[in-house]
Amino acid sequence: MPRTTHRALGALAASAAAVLALSACSSSATGESSDGDITLSYAIWDENQKPAMEDIAAAYTEEHPNVTIEIQVTPYKEYFTKLQTAVTGGSAADVFWMNGPNFQLYASNGQLAPLDGVETSDYPQGLVDLYTYDGTLYGAPKDFDTVALWYNKALFDAAGVAYPSAGWTWDDFTAAAAKLTDPAKGQYGIAASQYGQENYYNSIAQAGGEVISADGTESGYGSPEALKGIELWTDLIADGSSPTAQQMTDTNPEDFFLSGKVAMFQNGSWAAIAYADNADIGGTVDVAPLPAGPEGNQSVIHGVGNVANAKSPHLDVATDFAAFASGEQAAKIQAETGTVIPAFNGTQQAWVDALPQYDLQVYIDALDTAVPYPVSKNTSAWTSIESEVLSQVWSGAVSPADGLKDLAAQMQTALDAEQE
Repeated sequence: MPRTTHRALGALAASAAAVLALSACSSSATGESSDGDITLSYAIWDENQKPAMEDIAAAYTEEHPNVTIEIQVTPYKEYFTKLQTAVTGGSAADVFWMNGPNFQLYASNGQLAPLDGVETSDYPQGLVDLYTYDGTLYGAPKDFDTVALWYNKALFDAAGVAYPSAGWTWDDFTAAAAKLTDPAKGQYGIAASQYGQENYYNSIAQAGGEVISADGTESGYGSPEALKGIELWTDLIADGSSPTAQQMTDTNPEDFFLSGKVAMFQNGSWAAIAYADNADIGGTVDVAPLPAGPEGNQSVIHGVGNVANAKSPHLDVATDFAAFASGEQAAKIQAETGTVIPAFNGTQQAWVDALPQYDLQVYIDALDTAVPYPVSKNTSAWTSIESEVLSQVWSGAVSPADGLKDLAAQMQTALDAEQE
């Protein structure tokens, strides 16, 4: 959930009520001249991926000279708010990125076109399932992401701490975070941010719990395992090994890592190219597997899908480009630039090889024990509750035990409402 980037689900702006009220207006975002030339708009949310998307668009235009692809970049924080408004007003892009938490709402309201020409066997089944609604595929899997542990080698060397490695446990992780913390320098071992995909969704699974049941109907936050997964992070803050919740509100948690003030930062595979291109830290960081909890070192898996606007005036071309942008040629373009891990089977190794200075194989290896990204038909209804309650837990205003009890009850009420 490029990331994202793909960020905590609480940042998702699309509400159930608004999406359910989406209009059926036709898009006016594309143009067609008298000689048959077509302009398609393609909406994405990651500036880091724009160059690769431009290459993919150029490859499509080479095969279809009458088609021009205009790429529209909206930062993830505003992306779904803008998309909701655009779809409601009939001005949404012809093709756009979609994620799992929002997919079912748009698909169930007739806003996405079926992608009948996509060969589903070319993609991991979990991603195919993510973008299938009522037996129909509406999203072509573009990429997938898992989560791993980035670390600053210079800070580890200065503190005399061994680098993270396969087999690291939570105890190793927290002990290293403490040793890497130096209050006099304003330096911390870890940024224990309130990020679901990057942090606590993984640790809850590593403790043997789940955020939501596989069928999307039951909250998992009331379990002892979920509590352990949350306390991993809140204890790091309480122990002083992480900036406080207020500090991470005032300053983006990742900025602490980018500025060399935090030694470790869990992040998705989308971060690799951004870090490689960062002159300040690109040569001093590397990545390792997530530390293992009581039940292992599971990572959440998610992925972006290319979808076509069902109201596009150039629907045949829009659906064709959506499929192309997730096809083998596009996957190779993404992989060779190190942009993201392509979803098309057999193309992932090129992504690993694109940035040989980092141990990116850990992201591919994470597939072996990966757990699904938690979603339901109306994910945003309960993630807004999740964000609100957990912000009180992270700040210390509410204990993790009391907060999760409250969260489980409120989340279950929201899930029950989905079934009515």
